[in-house]
Amino acid sequence: MRTQRTTLLTGFSALILSIFLSSLVFAEGNLFEKEVETETVAVKLVRDTAKGGYDLITTAELKALIDAKKDMVVVDTMPFEASYKANHIPGAKQCLFPIPDMTAWDTKETEGKTQKDFEKILGPDKNRLIVVYCGFVKCTRSHNGAVWAKKLGYKNVKRYTGGIYAWKGAGNSVESAK
Repeated sequence: MRTQRTTLLTGFSALILSIFLSSLVFAEGNLFEKEVETETVAVKLVRDTAKGGYDLITTAELKALIDAKKDMVVVDTMPFEASYKANHIPGAKQCLFPIPDMTAWDTKETEGKTQKDFEKILGPDKNRLIVVYCGFVKCTRSHNGAVWAKKLGYKNVKRYTGGIYAWKGAGNSVESAK
């Protein structure tokens, strides 16, 4: 009886260990695949940043600036109806930009806003901090907004890559618009 129990326990232990090791193999495979995806996103972000000539800012850094009431303009580049209206970073202004690179200003891609409209949103002080964001790291609307701010002569431009997803994910408050 004791031998039978020992054999059962040994078999059961071997089964549990086998399942555990199998799950590690599958998890590692997913981790490896996720790392390739992370690398792809990271390299694209670095290349976009270098090409655009702007800087990056984290959720914690942006929150600290907002809490300190830093003089800056925060621009949400997401669609008004589908995103900005429902939730945006408190005080953010809205100006839609497309996902693909917008090399020439196209009012069809900016909900009818012109370069002059964008400049009005950013204000006359070309040294003022401009923070541009969109939905999440892979979204490149904020890249386009930051590039256009630089093209228009603004010197202190930062792209908040985490966007509204990271902002909300950090538990920060949002506003809605009418």
